[in-house]
This record gives sequence, C-alpha cells and structure tokens, in this order.
Amino acid sequence: MKSIATCYGEHAIKISDSCCAGPKPSLSQNLIPSLQNSVTCLYRSRIQDEDDQILTSLTWTNNLTGRGFNIQIAYKSGTASDQPRKSKGSNTIPFHPSSGSRFEVRWDLSGADYDNGPEPTSNFYVMVSLNSKPILFLGDYEEHRMSPGYATFTAVSRTESFSGSAVYSTKAQFCDTGTPHDIVIKCGREDDGLKHPILTVSVDRKRAVVVKKLQWNFRGNHCIFVDGIVVDMMWDVHDWLFNPVSGHGLFLFRTRSGFDSRLWLERDMSFKEKEEDSKPEFSLLVTACKRHPH
Repeated sequence: MKSIATCYGEHAIKISDSCCAGPKPSLSQNLIPSLQNSVTCLYRSRIQDEDDQILTSLTWTNNLTGRGFNIQIAYKSGTASDQPRKSKGSNTIPFHPSSGSRFEVRWDLSGADYDNGPEPTSNFYVMVSLNSKPILFLGDYEEHRMSPGYATFTAVSRTESFSGSAVYSTKAQFCDTGTPHDIVIKCGREDDGLKHPILTVSVDRKRAVVVKKLQWNFRGNHCIFVDGIVVDMMWDVHDWLFNPVSGHGLFLFRTRSGFDSRLWLERDMSFKEKEEDSKPEFSLLVTACKRHPH
C-alpha cells in the first residue's frame, strides 16, 4: 500500500459543488455490486484523568459458519485478543497478570439486523470493560450504554474488504460532529466507444473524483472537503491491471489534522500508540479484489 504515495497530486474538490465542468463520462450500466467480506474498526478509548489510551479493534466477518467478530486490545505494553463463538455472552480477555488489568467483552448479536455485509446495523450491542468499568460501547441497546464521565472513545480507522466487481458501496463518518456519508466507488469502461477503463468516486451521490485512462493513472490522489474538513482520497489499482489474478485495488480516505500537504501513507498501521497529542483523525481503507472467493 505504501506505493500509493508515489503519484501524489493535489486537487481540492468540494462535495457541495459540481466536481467537473462540461459533459461527464458515463460508465456502463452493466456493473455488478460487490460483496463485503469483512470490516475492521479501530477505536481509541481514553480514561478520565489518565494519560494512557486503549486501542480496540473489532473485525466483523461473514463465512461458512455465519456472521461474527473477533476483538483485539492494545493497552500499555500488552495486547490480547478473543474470538467469541456464540451469538450472545461474555468473555474475559486474558491479559498478562502483571499488568493488573482485567478486560471483559459482553455482546448480544442474537437478534441483530444486517444489510449486505458482516457488520450488524441494529438490535445488537458490544461492550468492552476495563476492571469492570465500560470503555467502549457499540450498538443500540439503551440499557447497556456507557455511563458518562469515566471514559470516552472515538473511531480511529475503518478497513473494508470487498470481492467481485465493480461497484463498492459503503458509509463513512469523518468526524464526531459530522454525519455518515454514502461513498460509492465504481470501475468500468466508458460508454464513448473508446473502451478505456475509468474510475469514479461519489460522495452522497455527487461525483467527487473522475479518473480516466486508468492504464496510465492507476495511482493518484485527490483532495475533497467533507463536513468542512479536508479529506485526502488516494487510489492504487495497479494490480487490477498488471496482476489481475490475485491483485487488489486500494482506496483510502483520510482526514488531515491540518492544512499541510503531508500524507500519512508511510505510517505504520500496526497496533502502536500514538505518542504525540494531535487533532483526532479518521481513515477509511477499502480493499477490493475483482474475483469472488471460492
């Protein structure tokens, strides 16, 4: 994924404005929506009056055994993980005894509603506690919600994996005060007789990015404005063109902490705590394989 940054170009586009002047290229209507295979969400929790932060990653999956999730927690110098097997229950997540920390996850997916992907949309909850005090809550069960005052949490990143071609549809909320936005990525051929591959990205049904002739423009970057903040949108479809058997397309949306031109792509995406205290940021990574899994 690091190679995306090699073809960085700055283009500012406001979602509220028309993105392209003149006639817009059209895509073939024979595009088949893709399947969402997994979703990984990373959250940062902070306990009041403490400097330490807790990173919790939930990966939602859908396989032959059904829908479910696994969880990974990074706290201080330790990490621990668990993969619940039932649709409802609670588990203690084993941490090194010397840490003095006891993590517990409670969940109920028994009546959950889903759209087309592995992540539940309603009638569920997942709650993570540290030493019996909640630090993360997801879902819509009011009786299990966190009490205010002890800890706060924010979404740090979201990674979605798709298979099949050539329409990838998702939602993203780029800041806590913003609203969820519909994002649709399409890759196909132009209907102008030239048959060149073309990539389009729409936000809330408004064309934000149009990339013609992908055989030359297979990597790049555009800057868009959403909810009054700057969002860098980057793509890399090199392997779609030159390694089609196993290659993935990568589409990255990331908010900036300021109006500088630095990109983050060389940053390590592993479970490492961020040492500097900076403005909250959020990133969405879409990975897409054009072949359906066997």
